[in-house]
Amino acid sequence: MFGKKKKKEESERKAFDAQRYKPVLRCSICNGEQVAGFKNLETGKFEEVALIRGEHELAEFMEQYGLEHIDKEY
Repeated sequence: MFGKKKKKEESERKAFDAQRYKPVLRCSICNGEQVAGFKNLETGKFEEVALIRGEHELAEFMEQYGLEHIDKEY
């Protein structure tokens, strides 16, 4: 693809290994805090990526990784 520019969304999109990781939104039932990240499907370990303080930040996270759906865990 020499000489062609990628679309802005494609060039800024981040990748993750969907075979090993599941996108998750961790939500606290105590204080309402939400953290977006990825859960390792083999170990169950959660890796934090972003603190979510509103719908716009969640939408931005999902756009960055090309997600259409994210599961919530409490």
